[in-house]
Amino acid sequence: METPTYWHRQMADKPYFERLLWNKPETRAHSGKLLIIGGNKFSLTAPGIAFAAASKAGIGTARVLLPEAVRKTIGKTFDEGEFAPSNPSGSFSNKALAQFVDESQWADMVMLAGDFGRNSETAVLLDEFLMRYGGPVVLSGDTLLYFLSSPRKLLCRPNTLIVLGLSQLQKLAQAWQPPVLIKHSLSLHALVGVLNGWTKENRSMILTYQPQHYVLALNEQVSTTPAEERADWQVPLAATSAVWWAQQPSQPFEAITTAIFDYSKV
Repeated sequence: METPTYWHRQMADKPYFERLLWNKPETRAHSGKLLIIGGNKFSLTAPGIAFAAASKAGIGTARVLLPEAVRKTIGKTFDEGEFAPSNPSGSFSNKALAQFVDESQWADMVMLAGDFGRNSETAVLLDEFLMRYGGPVVLSGDTLLYFLSSPRKLLCRPNTLIVLGLSQLQKLAQAWQPPVLIKHSLSLHALVGVLNGWTKENRSMILTYQPQHYVLALNEQVSTTPAEERADWQVPLAATSAVWWAQQPSQPFEAITTAIFDYSKV
């Protein structure tokens, strides 16, 4: 079967956009600034994993914005941690919006890492933040759950990368109008075709895992990278993608495809 021109097949041992490896900044000062937002008083796993992965991928500077409710838990042991107002349940409150916006103006890239908890006040906060912040953003973990009721707000937003498992992608596709049919039984060729068609309608980037391949789609272009699935891959791959995108802001599709190669070879 002939490979469509929109399908970019990256090899496990060779990056498709090899020149980007040579364009990677060599100094910390030119390696980008990343703001990671996430966590609640019951879990800080996602922002912690995101920070570690971003550091490993070579980010210049990273800040982690956490809810005030965890300040006593974190104490002074994490210099990169900053705190925004939280509500009684330990998640971010509406009062955190101004700080979200202010901190995002410092950053080249924002990552909504996850572990926000299921909280209606936080849901309103995240929705309002994405309306006010027009810069690049990467979403992973449970962040997606807040947008399933209104997927167009997310999928029609430019400068947006959504990193999600195939089951989450199914839910997002079903919430789209008209619904997009995505099944676990789809072959790689079929999934690539579906994502090519779907990204004619939306402006965000979608990164998922189909057995034995990571798949990235943007503007009718799709790249695939062979790899074994890792447990809890979404947050670290999202953070790695955020770093590469921050360092190559004018080439998001190429940068994130290369980020997938970088993550997969480790």
